Amino acid sequence: MTSIADIGDEIIFKKGITGIVEKVNENSVIVNITENPTKDEYRGNRTVVAHKNYKILNEKK
Repeated sequence: MTSIADIGDEIIFKKGITGIVEKVNENSVIVNITENPTKDEYRGNRTVVAHKNYKILNEKK
């Protein structure tokens, strides 16, 4: 079973991109990107990531 992030958690996804979860949906999260070492560009530095496609780095306390 995949661990689901909460609002404020830091996650990593797709080739090392990190971000902070802003909203949790049923099948995905909306992330504010904080570090993007790839050449991928995201409008407004936000994107949607499915729960199965990220790992939680730091949980908000």
